[in-house]
Amino acid sequence: MSNLEDRPDELECEAAPAAGVEIMTPREVPLGGPRAMRVRRTLPQRHRSLIGAWCFVDHYGPDLVADSGGMKVAPHPHTGLQTVSWLFTGEVEHRDSAGNHAMVRPGEVNLMTAGRGISHSEVSTPVTTTLHGAQLWVALPDSDRHTDPGFAHHAPALVTGPGHEVRVFLGSLLGDTSPVATYTPLLGAEILLDPGASLALDVDPSFELGVLVDVGVVSVAGTDAKPADLAFVPPGSSTLTLVARDQPVRLLLLGGPPFGESIVMWWNIVARTHEEVVAWRTEWQDQITRDGAVVGDSQDVADGRFGIVVGDHLPPIPAPPLPNARLKERR
Repeated sequence: MSNLEDRPDELECEAAPAAGVEIMTPREVPLGGPRAMRVRRTLPQRHRSLIGAWCFVDHYGPDLVADSGGMKVAPHPHTGLQTVSWLFTGEVEHRDSAGNHAMVRPGEVNLMTAGRGISHSEVSTPVTTTLHGAQLWVALPDSDRHTDPGFAHHAPALVTGPGHEVRVFLGSLLGDTSPVATYTPLLGAEILLDPGASLALDVDPSFELGVLVDVGVVSVAGTDAKPADLAFVPPGSSTLTLVARDQPVRLLLLGGPPFGESIVMWWNIVARTHEEVVAWRTEWQDQITRDGAVVGDSQDVADGRFGIVVGDHLPPIPAPPLPNARLKERR
């Protein structure tokens, strides 16, 4: 998914210290024009930009496609990150410049590695009437951020127990381990709880954790979180206790050790310096323009760092203007 804000904030991303569970509330962001889908963005925020290596959390729906027009995100670039797509309802077609063509479906994770540069598109399918899910980004460490682009798909098994169902799409939890490779230790899981159910999870005490609530109200280590909240849990405990209140709960559990690196994140680019952002933005613009105008079809773009999204005939998304100030470099 692209960050389609016309003037995206420049963020110097660093982990912020916390003494206990912190509840982060979202802001609404439109993905395009006035009828377009709106997403609830809880990460990054000005006071906290990463949970482990997770650096971007968008949560959307349930949205009726008849009202919103569905998801129609034309080819756009990414660098220095991995995208993680997880759906609750609907179906989205993914195409990327590494030649991958796949469907995003409920209960199945699609992970795209941007590395040194990739472009991709995401379009909801004609059979989709309702869209509901999350789009997540993971920052790549400096040692691996120039890796070749890649793609992985996994349909995790359902892990069940008294009052709960769990699908582990990244990392390990409740005895299940995802085969999807990541460049830093990560945890990603969908958890469903029956009303009143309590679930004590063994977790890595070195991990920061984030609990994104989709439906219901859940107690996260003693602090209540409501729908669309992202509850941050600092490292230090080997157990995380989740308790559903009086309604069924669905949530995503995200985690990883503190990232340990500052990043500069602007638009769809995760970089380390102002100069990198400027250079990658220029490369993308040069690929998608002819005589100063954006080409009318993604098949017409020049083959460069970000490649060509074969099979997608939407015009590519131009980069927004840079802010009138130097983007902050890593300190």
